[in-house]
Amino acid sequence: MNGTLYQFKPANLFSTAPRVRHVGYQSWTEDNLLVESDHNDILYYTTRWDALCPYINVSDEMMAFAPRPFVVYALPPDSPYGVPINDKYGLVDTFAEDFWTEARRERKFRELDKQYKHFTYTEEVIPGSQLTVDDMFEMGGEHFANYCIDDREVEGFVDYVRDLEVLVLRVRDTEGELVLTDVSILLPKYNQLYGSFCQWNRAHKNRSPGIYACLQACRWAAKNGLRYYNLGPVDDYGYKALFVTDFEPIYAMALIDPDHPLATDPTSPLVTDFKPEQFNQVFRDEPVCSQTDEAIAPLAMVG
Repeated sequence: MNGTLYQFKPANLFSTAPRVRHVGYQSWTEDNLLVESDHNDILYYTTRWDALCPYINVSDEMMAFAPRPFVVYALPPDSPYGVPINDKYGLVDTFAEDFWTEARRERKFRELDKQYKHFTYTEEVIPGSQLTVDDMFEMGGEHFANYCIDDREVEGFVDYVRDLEVLVLRVRDTEGELVLTDVSILLPKYNQLYGSFCQWNRAHKNRSPGIYACLQACRWAAKNGLRYYNLGPVDDYGYKALFVTDFEPIYAMALIDPDHPLATDPTSPLVTDFKPEQFNQVFRDEPVCSQTDEAIAPLAMVG
């Protein structure tokens, strides 16, 4: 036989792609699951969906793999995992007539509409499978930098919405300058529109662009048959009080050595959010509601 023989490499010298696991809307590998966080230079780990996504699912395999401390916020309301923490989701019942007619809200909404009367408003529903990380940075790069959102969490958003749709609202001023870009996830399973982030032009701060974005998102949800607009966690965001009609518990999980500094520092987010007896509690105490295509009814209401 003429020529030279092909020199095969031993199998263990070939690189192998990490195995992809799937849970809920999420996919992950051992290389991309974790995002490092810190409090007073104390290291802990969250997931790549933590910053921008709702209702993060977990699995036994994920919990076994993750180093400690491992914290997962916003587990699904119909999941067996997680405990209710001290924060909560603020929901807007967009189908409730008194939400739109209550005097204080109606007056504020009318003021906002007047301020934006001559601006251009657009709305677009995009299949999540079409979104790229570059698209995300174009819409929210400044917001991500301002709020220390890790690139891996942006990638996590793109992963999460592959089989969902995303609503993008934009407002431009009379000169065509972008005033705001608001991005929400359609969650028909929960009868919700979930507000992921809003990037707005600080030159228009006096017009309350973030509040106007919430108003337009509520209107879109009502018009398109989603009963609730989910404002996200409410405890640290006073402006959301204008909108909230219902509260929903936020379920979370903290896997940590009880003597770890993050569990004993009184200023740590774990001590703020969890009761000490909830550390390492994997399953919730109360029965889990069954979940169909209907939304779980919010557990508390406000006037």
